[in-house]
Amino acid sequence: MLNIPAAPALDGARHLHSGKVRDLYEVVEGPQAGHLLMVASDRISIFDFVLDTTIPDKGEILTRMSLWWFEQLRDLVPSHVVSTDVPEDVRGRAVICERLDMYPVECVARGYLTGSGLLDYRATGEVCGIALPPDLVDGSRLPEPIFTPATKADLGDHDENVSYAAVESTVGADHAAALRELTLQVYARAEQVAREQGIILADTKLEFGRRPAGGAASAPDGGTGGTGGIVLGDEVLTPDSSRFWPAEDWVPGRAQASYDKQIVRDWALSASSGWDRSSGEAPPPLPEEVIDLTRARYLEAYELLTGESW
Repeated sequence: MLNIPAAPALDGARHLHSGKVRDLYEVVEGPQAGHLLMVASDRISIFDFVLDTTIPDKGEILTRMSLWWFEQLRDLVPSHVVSTDVPEDVRGRAVICERLDMYPVECVARGYLTGSGLLDYRATGEVCGIALPPDLVDGSRLPEPIFTPATKADLGDHDENVSYAAVESTVGADHAAALRELTLQVYARAEQVAREQGIILADTKLEFGRRPAGGAASAPDGGTGGTGGIVLGDEVLTPDSSRFWPAEDWVPGRAQASYDKQIVRDWALSASSGWDRSSGEAPPPLPEEVIDLTRARYLEAYELLTGESW
């Protein structure tokens, strides 16, 4: 059960919605009035529970990483970011962004087999209707990256993998094709960048939208008509939306070391936590060593990928 704290009041902004990690506001005063203010909190969630414990600096790490990636991808697809001139209370972990008509599809690219994709493969030999070679194992590199979309679930529910045909029926064939192409282009660029830093990008989840009618987004090919005008929104290529693995530790056939909250999941499922996942109760507060290790993994991913010191 989700237990999301009340979002703080911010001068000049009206709270609209809170998710597991982010708080969304409408800017109601000043030159950016009408835009959205997206704030990344230090909250962390596992197994559909938002924990009472927070991870210091997590929101700022995710925001900085997204901004860095948006810059690396700007020649492929525009982003929703308008400004980083935000209220002082959330400076460093928030952005002002455009209102977009979001596509109701989680756009996932996979270059390696793991997670829900692995479960689907073990059951059917396919992922989202894409047949894969036999005898793949957890962590196997795929012959080529694949587009494996998912539904956008309600808060507290799991996204569900769907076929490409389901995306076509939801958004239309032209838009489905554009989303698939952009998703794979973004993954290819990011996978190369990460590999050069000794990191494997196993998979990533992207969210796209379009400016409302009358907007002036540029198409990936420089045009403005057809399925052009797609904009990359939300966060991008962070440890919360992607699986990053140390390349030197990659060994197919087992769970991989990762730069994300796996440390928290592993602790919660261990005997030392005293938590029973089937109880319906939220996990207990995290011990300091788990908090410190988790923060360190997020920071390591940020510094390795961007080359910037925290």
